[in-house]
Amino acid sequence: MEPQEKKGFFRGLVDKLSGVEKTVDISEVSPEAPVSEPAPVPEPVPELVPELVPELVPEPPVQEKTTKPSFFERLKSGLKKTKDGLVGRIDALVLGKKTIDADTLEELEEILITSDIGVKTTVELIRTLEQRLGRNELKNGEALRSALKEEIMARLTAHHQPLAIGGQKPFVLLVIGVNGVGKTTTIGKLASRFSASGSKVLLAAADTFRAAAAEQLIAWGNRSGVEVIRHKEGADPSAVVFDACKAAVARGVDILIIDTAGRLHTKVNLMEEMKKIRRVIDREIPGAPHETLLVLDAATGQNAVSQVRLFKEAAGVTGLALTKLDGTAKGGIVVAVSHEFALPVRYIGVGESIEDLRDFDPQEFADALFQA
Repeated sequence: MEPQEKKGFFRGLVDKLSGVEKTVDISEVSPEAPVSEPAPVPEPVPELVPELVPELVPEPPVQEKTTKPSFFERLKSGLKKTKDGLVGRIDALVLGKKTIDADTLEELEEILITSDIGVKTTVELIRTLEQRLGRNELKNGEALRSALKEEIMARLTAHHQPLAIGGQKPFVLLVIGVNGVGKTTTIGKLASRFSASGSKVLLAAADTFRAAAAEQLIAWGNRSGVEVIRHKEGADPSAVVFDACKAAVARGVDILIIDTAGRLHTKVNLMEEMKKIRRVIDREIPGAPHETLLVLDAATGQNAVSQVRLFKEAAGVTGLALTKLDGTAKGGIVVAVSHEFALPVRYIGVGESIEDLRDFDPQEFADALFQA
């Protein structure tokens, strides 16, 4: 019975160790024989590493090179509404005409006036074209179109002069304009531009009457790393200007830009407030302000003419900045305000980005309007 017990014992042991049921010959198993090790478990196959198998990794999509449009292209795009409303109507009138007569010029006059070129400027343009017609220079529609562009260019360049900052330190730029024209935004863009060019800039939040005007200016200052001098809301604007002038001199600032309130309650109030601000500036920085920049919303059309007239008398405007040209068909106002008031257009805005506020170039402006 002992051999049978051993047989049963070892058979059970082998089965348990191997995990496989099979018949075992007792003669092949002995107590002294070593017990077989279980079969090795195969190691898991390592996953394929993409870096080691480049042929299995899909190639990244080819990135198309995008070229940022030039400012002239953005200018053309921004002036599209004006081009369609002004030059588009002119083209519909004159192109294809074999002869030009007085009736054609009369229709052209109506187009120019309704496109906010202004009555005074339009009358001068038509008079000049009539003279050229009398000299037999306008033989067809193409000649009339070219002559009109030349005459508009002549009026834009007659008073054109880019803003020259230099020679005075600090250079004081007083910015004025009614609320809603983009005055504070224009200041912010100018501050960013001047700062990026290496100038040390300081801003003065002298518009103490409009809610959150100072906060808006501070936001622009933070964006471009420019400090802002401010007082509490409702403070005397002249007090802000006084502190800003003192700070500009003490800190060795290159450019001081002063934001002002855009109130137009009465002509007298505006004149008195502006006179006081200018007296404070001149007392602290003799000869300043060196530029009084009037900001206009081009979309207001002929309202911009009345604003220039009022501010020029009250504040001694020396230059103009026209904003929002990209959103209006009334871009002809650029010609009207510059020619009628003999003022240079310093800057124009044709978009929201900082790069879209640019120095005004009469040739570039005319080309963008009249180029096909």
